[in-house]
Amino acid sequence: MPGGRPDDAYSIEPLAANHDRVAFACGQSALDRYLREQARHDAKRSVAATFVAVPRDTKAVAGYYALAATSVDVGELPPGVAAKLPRYSTLPATLLGRLAVDQRHQGCGLGEYLLVHALRRSLTASREIGALAVIVDAIDGRAYAFYKRYEFVPFPDQSRRLFLPMQSIVRLFGEKT
Repeated sequence: MPGGRPDDAYSIEPLAANHDRVAFACGQSALDRYLREQARHDAKRSVAATFVAVPRDTKAVAGYYALAATSVDVGELPPGVAAKLPRYSTLPATLLGRLAVDQRHQGCGLGEYLLVHALRRSLTASREIGALAVIVDAIDGRAYAFYKRYEFVPFPDQSRRLFLPMQSIVRLFGEKT
């Protein structure tokens, strides 16, 4: 995508049967397999919602993310965060279960574009159905570093699980609570 911005070159749409998923290859076989074999089944069963980035002139998937509802045990959060929360044992959150960019589209900002899109969608949904944060499980060290760059906070006792409080997302978009 030389010379352009991701929002100029791609549209983000809910995954549908007409999206070409066959050639998608991000370098992580589990993420490739999920898109090809599982994502549509999860959507049909209302387990997760997958959104795909497609170049504006094709239906070939260039990247995707999947969102689902989850809950977080308050005791798993850093003590300083947990102390400020209501005294429930679990609280609702949004799980950014997967985020991947096809190798042919890496290096052009599409991963960041997908992350920002997922965070905005999560923020909008949290206003109708509460969510404390967006949670991610980084698949590897590279993904972990990616999320850390965007101020995701690690869970103290879970090596690759991170979260971004909804209040941080509100500030990211310059919105008022």
